[in-house]
Amino acid sequence: MLNFEDAIPSPSAAPSSMDAHGSGRVNVVDKKVINGTTDVNQLVPFKHKWAWEKYLAQCANHWMPQEVNMQRDIEQWKTGQLTEDEMRVVKRNLGFFVTADSLAANNIVLGTYRQITSPECRQFLLRQAFDEAIHTHAYQYIVESLGLDEGEVFNAYHEVKSIRDKDEFLIPFIDVLCNPEFKTGTIENDQKLLKSLIVFACIMEGLFFYVGFVQILALGRQNKMTGAAEQYQYILRDESMHCNFGIDLINTIKLENPLLWTESFKAEVTELFKQAVELEYAYAEDTMPRGVLGLNASMFKEYLRFIANRRMQQIGLDQLFPGVNNPFPWMSEMIDLKKEKNFFETRVTEYQTGGALSWD
Repeated sequence: MLNFEDAIPSPSAAPSSMDAHGSGRVNVVDKKVINGTTDVNQLVPFKHKWAWEKYLAQCANHWMPQEVNMQRDIEQWKTGQLTEDEMRVVKRNLGFFVTADSLAANNIVLGTYRQITSPECRQFLLRQAFDEAIHTHAYQYIVESLGLDEGEVFNAYHEVKSIRDKDEFLIPFIDVLCNPEFKTGTIENDQKLLKSLIVFACIMEGLFFYVGFVQILALGRQNKMTGAAEQYQYILRDESMHCNFGIDLINTIKLENPLLWTESFKAEVTELFKQAVELEYAYAEDTMPRGVLGLNASMFKEYLRFIANRRMQQIGLDQLFPGVNNPFPWMSEMIDLKKEKNFFETRVTEYQTGGALSWD
């Protein structure tokens, strides 16, 4: 069990430099994402201001599931307006996502947060953990609204092989960070942390979620399950921000710790991307044994390779699949945070709290 001391990164919170009066105030140049020696409780002066800006942007995008009206979805679900294949897509997606966001939250709260010594980055991680709670709430809200078998949906990660395989791929990278004995400060452990961050930002949030996003949003584009699709659109927007934050975190750690980015390490990470594409394609085949919504599993092979290439390039790796294209260009509209209206025209997508609104 974690105690209070476990929640504080292993590098001492004692300041690394003293000002002229010996007060020990934080010197911004001493702040680091990992293995920092400045006081983790002192948010300013900012060094990683990009993290603070992303935190503010994510707070401005706040939303809650119960704001979305599910009445039309309920009617469609209960009156046979969806085909058996369409219903399978919905249930399979809920079965994966209800567990995935809980895994992501555990990884942040019990693992990653303890090892990060940048207060700005910690601030975003706190917001991200809350986002994951909102997402789990959203899936529960959809399950409850539709009257689905809760045991079937919430236990799918044990009972459905394509979901279980993805979760089993992720769990070792959670376990290593959640071990109370794990501490950064060596090349080996710093690489373990960096690898975990890559798996969760670029593979889990940046790849494993995308078959599900395409499928549910494709339903919404056909005027089906628009309440569920609206919530998935907000979740996609959140996860895009999480992924972008994670990429910046990874690249900053690389910049501050260049000895970690070895050829052997890059080869290990490349192999993880290769495995991830295969696992997510197997999930696509399982959720879509036949063509549905104008989609079929083979279309996702190119899409997943396209996404993998993009994530790899974003962290400085070579493409695994040169020459592939994006078969779903409409997904770019879904991720665009500047859209004035939700794709399904049910409410304002660019939801912002009062303090963030511009009245000009």
